[in-house]
Amino acid sequence: MVLPLLWIVLTAFKERNEVFSLVPQWLPARPTFNNFLGVLDAMPFWRYYWNTLVVAFGLLAIQLMTITLAAYAFARMEFWGRDVLFILLLVQLMIAPQSTVIQNYLTLSGLGLLDTRLGIMAPYLASAFGTFLLRQTFKSIPKELEEAASLDGCGGFRFLAHIAVPLAVPGYLAFALVSLTYHWNEFFWPLVITETSKARTLTLGLGIFAQTAEGSADWTMLMAATLMVIAVPVLCFLIFQRRFINSFMQSGLGG
Repeated sequence: MVLPLLWIVLTAFKERNEVFSLVPQWLPARPTFNNFLGVLDAMPFWRYYWNTLVVAFGLLAIQLMTITLAAYAFARMEFWGRDVLFILLLVQLMIAPQSTVIQNYLTLSGLGLLDTRLGIMAPYLASAFGTFLLRQTFKSIPKELEEAASLDGCGGFRFLAHIAVPLAVPGYLAFALVSLTYHWNEFFWPLVITETSKARTLTLGLGIFAQTAEGSADWTMLMAATLMVIAVPVLCFLIFQRRFINSFMQSGLGG
């Protein structure tokens, strides 16, 4: 698993003639940053980067609100049809996102949201997985704690905000890592919904740049662009991998 990543990092600092040498060279003879500068000149990298940040973190902020309310309703409230609605929610997890692309495209076209960051975000404003994950966390909170809080005047949304949400922090961390990784790396939906660089994300920009790079066989710049795209998620995983595993264990999904 590490070997391809190591090759990407080393190739990003090589000169072009070193990549096509008959004898493969692992270490660059003269490390250079020109490949990274060339990427910044060849593609609107910072625009793609900003679009990706807005989409990934904007979606996470909205999803945290929607899944919190939905999960709390399914876990702690009694209402007619609750179990049936929850089963329908779980069924949604079995539907591949690609199967709804045409209808989503037509809907967003009618709303005038094609080629916009909001258009990329729209199908993911709610998350069935996040709702299920938080529901499991909320259900693990003792009912006696809720009754005691209610006697002290901390019921309803006050209990949710001041007690349930702080206790569910491990579940929130687990979902945040999954959501950010997925939407940072998503390629198919941005490819369908965008037409110009105005709203394109990093992975889509890298795919377009790769076609150009293949045409000119400039693999050093391609590896530099790839390294710039994957650097953030890889570093986040390396730093938070232990917390990531512990979050799932504490949120009720540990095996």
